[in-house]
Amino acid sequence: MKHWRDVQPVLAAFWQAQPRRLALGAALALLTVLMGMALLGLSGWFISATALAGLQAATALRFDVFMPSAGIRLLALGRTGSRYAERLVTHDATFGVLAALRERLFRGWARPDAARRLLARPARLLFRLTADIDALESFYLRLLVPAIAALGAALFAGVVLGFMNAWIGVALALWLVMAGWGIALAVAVRGRPASLRRAHAMEALRARAADLVSGQTELVMAGRSEAQCEALAAADRHLANADHALNRLEVRAGMAYGMAGTLTLVAVLLAAAALVGDGAIGAPAAALALLVALTALEPFAALRRGALEAGRAWLAARRLAPRLAPDLPAEVAATAWPAEPSDAGLALCLARVVAAHPGSRVPALRDISLTLATGERVALIGPSGAGKSTLLALVAGEFAAASGEVRCVPHCLLTQRTELFHDSLRDNLRLADPGAADARLWAALQAAGLSQEVRAMAAGLDTPLGEGGLGLSGGQSRRLALARLMLRDVPLWLLDEPTEALDTATAHDVLQRLDAQAAGHTLLVATHLRREAALAHRLISIQDGRITADLRRGTAAFDAALKALRPD
Repeated sequence: MKHWRDVQPVLAAFWQAQPRRLALGAALALLTVLMGMALLGLSGWFISATALAGLQAATALRFDVFMPSAGIRLLALGRTGSRYAERLVTHDATFGVLAALRERLFRGWARPDAARRLLARPARLLFRLTADIDALESFYLRLLVPAIAALGAALFAGVVLGFMNAWIGVALALWLVMAGWGIALAVAVRGRPASLRRAHAMEALRARAADLVSGQTELVMAGRSEAQCEALAAADRHLANADHALNRLEVRAGMAYGMAGTLTLVAVLLAAAALVGDGAIGAPAAALALLVALTALEPFAALRRGALEAGRAWLAARRLAPRLAPDLPAEVAATAWPAEPSDAGLALCLARVVAAHPGSRVPALRDISLTLATGERVALIGPSGAGKSTLLALVAGEFAAASGEVRCVPHCLLTQRTELFHDSLRDNLRLADPGAADARLWAALQAAGLSQEVRAMAAGLDTPLGEGGLGLSGGQSRRLALARLMLRDVPLWLLDEPTEALDTATAHDVLQRLDAQAAGHTLLVATHLRREAALAHRLISIQDGRITADLRRGTAAFDAALKALRPD
């Protein structure tokens, strides 16, 4: 029951995304199976009846060949059409559901703490985006749909033979359900450990391969490249062993279904022979019963693949469930973020805030109370580890306060690291405003001092950037991040060491442009550099997670604190 409660949110979200299309797909799969069974059964009956009718001229002349042949053509065409429609509807519905789950997963990562925890393990983040979401399709395509189709096949076979003999029909239906579902359940239980081992091995293989490629320089310098290659090979061996175990189980499952089908066929053959001997049915009806029984267990065999993947899908559902955001309207979901200050003249209000990093019991911020007036510029100063970046992350909503109150106007955060993506320069800018026209993008680049360099590029705004902004210098990357900040129409800018790692000339140029574009915005800057703190109207000194001083421009204490900061 505990495991069911763990995955119930994912299964409920899966079904609620497109219930009508999912139900239609299952109904089409059932219709396809039933039409296939009816096609084979009717064909067998027709061939047998035609052969027997042809033994005598009188019966041959009276035998109607048109209705059965028309039925066979109708079933053949209908089965082809329903199969096509079933594949189209089930896969389209599944892809739509997975897309909706990905959106909800992203919304879940937008919650405080979630993204920060996953970013500590980038390989795990990638795995959640790809393999875990994709594994959920097994619940519908390889478990639910085949199970419904197989149940329908068992009931159909039972009804057909029930017209010949009620007890034989009931016994056949029960046997098919017990044998077909029982084998699938046994395969799911026996295959779960190997399926989980395969999932973990695949995750380890991806993570180690990514580490080897992205960190090859550091590995070579540390003399650990061979060790990393061996770790990669070990993960590959674990994956191969898990695959081998699953393949052996699949072969055994196929053998079990084959034996069950043979027993079913033999039992129905003997029962039909007995009924023919008693005169209860004729030879054509016996052929019909035999062929229906022959095809009745085939839909159950389709459960084999889903049963093998059930453990992987279950694991994916358990891992995704805690990170799926509730399916709420945007205006409702927005209430989860900090409310705006009650005073219209304030941009930020922190009241007795205590906060700790995820997984730590030691507070990183202690009893923080701070207000920023609209249009004010404040610099957070203090030694490394004092809590400056933590305070910015708290205001940005990257994690929640343990106690106290956080209120702020809409804002955006410029982090220490410039986050650029393997995409065009235009699309990297449009992260801030997806609907921005090119004219506005060029204006932002002009304000950031990057427009001339971009115009000199052959592709202009369409210039492709490599991973992490590869293709741009450090200064160009920072200017691009600044242009993206300017595109974001919010009143509060949070800046975490905006010119760190830039040369002096570039840093001063960036700060001058930032100063010019920041008119009308409220600034909260975390810094230990004099040139950045010089933008501020106030200096807030932080030591060990506490505010130790609040200094205003024009005072001797302000000038002394500014002079004590690291120069260019």
